[in-house]
Amino acid sequence: MAMAVLDGNWVVAVLTELALGPMHFSKIISEINSVDEAFGRRTHGRPLSNAVLARTLDRMRADGLIVRYQDPYPHPSVRYELTPHGQELLAALRPLARWGQDHRSRQRRSGDGMDPAPGGD
Repeated sequence: MAMAVLDGNWVVAVLTELALGPMHFSKIISEINSVDEAFGRRTHGRPLSNAVLARTLDRMRADGLIVRYQDPYPHPSVRYELTPHGQELLAALRPLARWGQDHRSRQRRSGDGMDPAPGGD
């Protein structure tokens, strides 16, 4: 079940952005694309589109990870925010993110991109 919730190229990126607090659609897409571009699009290969973000947000709402708020008039706008369930998932992902960072550091130190075999073999 957990892997099904995380299925999709952009779910973790959206979770990460919304960890900073409620955001409008345009801010989410702008921030994700800025970060992805800063890292040379190594993660996703191309920018996040409006249509893909809309589908990702809809799926995340259906999974109970985020909530959508429509601000009232005179300036209607839509915000997205993590639910407690989404915050729990993000907290569960943090150790995995730390492992990934440590793994990447070990690969860089080894020089060939491969971790040394346990026991020095």
